[in-house]
Amino acid sequence: MAPNARHHANATGDGTGHLVGSHVFVLDRVRIEVALEARSRYKYVQPRVLREGLGWKVVSPNCSRNVHPEGGEIAIAWLVPTQVPSASVPSGWLLHARDHGQDCWVLKLRASSLAEALDRLVADPQREFWQ
Repeated sequence: MAPNARHHANATGDGTGHLVGSHVFVLDRVRIEVALEARSRYKYVQPRVLREGLGWKVVSPNCSRNVHPEGGEIAIAWLVPTQVPSASVPSGWLLHARDHGQDCWVLKLRASSLAEALDRLVADPQREFWQ
């Protein structure tokens, strides 16, 4: 599956993580932010959702200091929409976790919808994201 290019075709970035003329793309960000409020792990920290390539990166304060002893903000997850070349809407989402030791993203789930990917991220039953 190819990354979703529909959000980028004729849009111009406005410097805030939004693409001008792409209301659907902005709504994806809002859906992610709202879903993150329902998580049970590290509920006391305020994650942020930022543009990352063709998708969205979730970053959060590293309060447990498991990843970086000095604390600070760390990458938690990366959600990337996918699209069948002939379709005009996303056909699914890729959910990645950050491997901080190797400094790379690791694919954890090919989801059929953003809701499915967010359910996995929010529940995080195997502590793949909120470490």
